[in-house]
Amino acid sequence: MRLINNETEMAQTESEQLRNRRWVVLFVMVAVCLGVGAIGGAVTTSAVQTWYPQLHKPGWTPPNWIFGPVWTALYILMAVAAWLVWLRRPTAEVTRGLILFAAQLGLNLLWSILFFGLRSPGAAFADVLVLCCGVWLTLVLFWQVRRVAGVLLVPYALWASYAGALNGAIWWLNR
Repeated sequence: MRLINNETEMAQTESEQLRNRRWVVLFVMVAVCLGVGAIGGAVTTSAVQTWYPQLHKPGWTPPNWIFGPVWTALYILMAVAAWLVWLRRPTAEVTRGLILFAAQLGLNLLWSILFFGLRSPGAAFADVLVLCCGVWLTLVLFWQVRRVAGVLLVPYALWASYAGALNGAIWWLNR
């Protein structure tokens, strides 16, 4: 009887550790995504105050204050989506999806560096075209693994596409 109790206790402890690990992974994913946003924001800050106001922009450019809250929400949704996919591991689809997720996250950061850091709307436009392809492909892969994860990426895919169009217009107007 004591042996059964020990096995039950061990199983409960392992289950508890697994649950705790899941939350730690979610926290790490949120921290990584928000960290990318923070680095991008640090690159962006001085250019938004000095260089960006001087650019010709289309009439459908949103006010500057909207970008911070929108990107914060998108980074959190992205992290949750990646976490939900991670929970379905280990499969080849999960691995491919998470690798692509990391790649598009890198392209996301690169965009801030190119557009605001290097003040190169043309190079940033090239990056955002690849980024958008990566985001939409990640969305499809996430959808295949876990539909809700794909749905969580829809706002990001739409915003990235809008940002790409805005970037292209800014590049065109300022060439």
